[in-house]
Amino acid sequence: MRRRRVPRPVGAAIGEALEHAEPQTLLAAVQRVWPAAVGEAIAREATPVAERSGMVTVACSSSAWAQELDLLGARVLERIRPKLPAGSALEGLRFIISDDPV
Repeated sequence: MRRRRVPRPVGAAIGEALEHAEPQTLLAAVQRVWPAAVGEAIAREATPVAERSGMVTVACSSSAWAQELDLLGARVLERIRPKLPAGSALEGLRFIISDDPV
């Protein structure tokens, strides 16, 4: 007699599908780990928005946040790099003031 499969919760199925649907880029990887790496307070004020040659640009809500994060850049990198997939080539972070609200 065959065992009947139990239906999976919709949330689990959607989460799995979205995980495979994400682009496999450095920017996507940084965006995925950003809140856990920097904390909720910083994540509310700054968002990774672009990447070029390993340099990720982070849009900040104000010049004060951009300057503070620029000063903390090395620490932020130390917290992000271990959370990225193996082989990710994050060279650095560039903090700018966002034209749009973050």
